[in-house]
Amino acid sequence: MDLFLDTKGARLRYRDEGRGQPVILIHGWTLDLDQWDLQAAALAASYRVIRFDRRGYGLSIGSPSTTADCADLLTLCEHLKLGPVGLLGMSQGARVALQFATAHRQRISSLILDGPPNLELTTGAGANDVPYQHFRELARAQGVAAFRREWSGHPLVRLLNPDPSVNELLTRMLARYPGRDLTEPAASTGPPVDLDLASFDRPTLVINGERDSDSRKRFAANLVSQLPRGEYTEIPGSGHLSNLDNPGAYLGVLLGFLEQHSLCSH
Repeated sequence: MDLFLDTKGARLRYRDEGRGQPVILIHGWTLDLDQWDLQAAALAASYRVIRFDRRGYGLSIGSPSTTADCADLLTLCEHLKLGPVGLLGMSQGARVALQFATAHRQRISSLILDGPPNLELTTGAGANDVPYQHFRELARAQGVAAFRREWSGHPLVRLLNPDPSVNELLTRMLARYPGRDLTEPAASTGPPVDLDLASFDRPTLVINGERDSDSRKRFAANLVSQLPRGEYTEIPGSGHLSNLDNPGAYLGVLLGFLEQHSLCSH
């Protein structure tokens, strides 16, 4: 069931399923909470699973902003009266998750970063491996539909999984992407965020698909090297969207990590 939360400058769609230790799932760029359909029900058998459309994505209202996403996430945690959570962010959502986790580590039991972008760069969807300025110009000149057609062929959203239902799920999400971050004036990101990774003491798993881009694997390796409790794994037979390409293996990795770390005391 879709629920909605009014927050500063936005109205967020979210879902809250299952019981147990809370786990929050944050989707990637051009996607929405439906990204997690193939994992949410299984996770909800053991955990309280919360997923939401970031502002300006899916059915949420507001201007897209990763800075505002962190504030929205805090508002959601407070609204739902959540204790420490397991937090999973995918791609651009991994940037949001890490910024939130380092700023509010007392709210985090464990952290999972799936296909993170280059966190040393703060502009654009994936910084240097997504031609964001080109996409902005395309959307403004020819419309968001023209952007969607080109983006759907990009390696970061190209599925290896031939299952028609999974491909239809991705197609629906891309069709629902409003494109406000391309067509509206760029949101202010504020001053650079000091992530202070060396002192981040929560168990953190960094994930790539086995056939994710070389750049994303480099970003992941660099991140793991800076995290005191960082672990790394690859999802076999999958690209950047590994939770859609190999949902069974992805779920197994999540459950194994959460079972080990979600009840950590700090």
